[in-house]
Amino acid sequence: MSLRSLRILVSLACLTASVASYAAEPVAQVRVAFDRNGIVATHAEGLADLATGRQVTADDPVRVASISKLVTAIGVMRLVEAGTLDLEADVSTYLGWTLRHPRHPDTPITLRLLLSHQSSLTDAAGYYATPLGAPLRTLLDDPKAWDDAHAPGTHFRYTNLNFPLVAMAMERATGERFDRLMRRLVLAPLQLDACFNWESCDAATATRAVVLYRDRAPVRDENRAGKPACAVVVEDGADCDLSRWRAGDNGALFSPQGGLRISANGLAKIGRLLLGGGEVDGVRLLSSASIDAMTTPQWTFDGDNGVTHEEDTGSARARAFYCRYGLAVQTLATADDGCGDDLFGDGVPRVGHSGDAYALRSGLWLDRADGTGVVYFATDAGASPPGRHSAFTAIEERLARGTAGTGDGETSSPQ
Repeated sequence: MSLRSLRILVSLACLTASVASYAAEPVAQVRVAFDRNGIVATHAEGLADLATGRQVTADDPVRVASISKLVTAIGVMRLVEAGTLDLEADVSTYLGWTLRHPRHPDTPITLRLLLSHQSSLTDAAGYYATPLGAPLRTLLDDPKAWDDAHAPGTHFRYTNLNFPLVAMAMERATGERFDRLMRRLVLAPLQLDACFNWESCDAATATRAVVLYRDRAPVRDENRAGKPACAVVVEDGADCDLSRWRAGDNGALFSPQGGLRISANGLAKIGRLLLGGGEVDGVRLLSSASIDAMTTPQWTFDGDNGVTHEEDTGSARARAFYCRYGLAVQTLATADDGCGDDLFGDGVPRVGHSGDAYALRSGLWLDRADGTGVVYFATDAGASPPGRHSAFTAIEERLARGTAGTGDGETSSPQ
């Protein structure tokens, strides 16, 4: 081989490595650190929209995936405190029909079991594609919707379908559409410019959306012209007339399990609410007892009492991803050799929730004892390699600990 040919091969190899390295980096990444009093540091780098070159900021709304579950649970707890819902009641009393595992017809399924993923439901029959005007209830006639081997309350299985059912109970108990109800209960009192599935946000907010990418191809929220024409799933050829909505028919319409659009700064305010025992910036939303109820583990992994990864989007991992779970709240750093939930690598038992959808990775984590927390997200992060010390990805470990970024972003501390 000639020297010239060798140089060409080396150049091609370097170019290939460079492209691979570029592809593995997120399109955007944002991290916000906070304490009970406010935001203490912000880092934002990359692009919210590749097509326009718009830089990402901590004020841009993004689909935060499963962190939505935690925010939905705050709405549930507000209704519990008002006496409208009861965590221990058979959820059938709110749904208006009987929800039962076919093999365990005498075992009630409660809101507590739904919120803590111990309902015995699975995602195998689907949940998110039920269109406007169709009842979600029919999914439960499919045997795949149920964990055939375990009765309600005996096994943990992370299941997105639990949360559309929670939303249906909320709607039937109040008569209000889920997205509007969450605005009234949580988003408006905290003055958060946020919404579930865009319908309740204004057009200006929608145009600032962080676009979600997979392999640099847009998959969600290219909203340059304003809000999407239709914020919910509809049948092919059907109109998007939301007057067809009926309370409790289809709790998946506004995606309580993953469809919250909120900025990193807005999510930090949710974190500060939890750090403040239900109060933030002079607004009391929940009692400290309700916050304790949410963050207290309802299930702890003992080696064989649960599925420790998300089956809907993830796969089995060498170590458990979920090891302790409360009412839509994860607890990290479980002291068990089989657990890989020490995201920060310091053994501190933080609480919060992770998010993983459409190649986005997100997290909201709080050290309640120390009074500090962090919010982060990264888009087009599906190629991130495994983490070094946990079952999370490398980009999540870096963002959690504040070591992500190239130094090209903006870091600030409020005065």
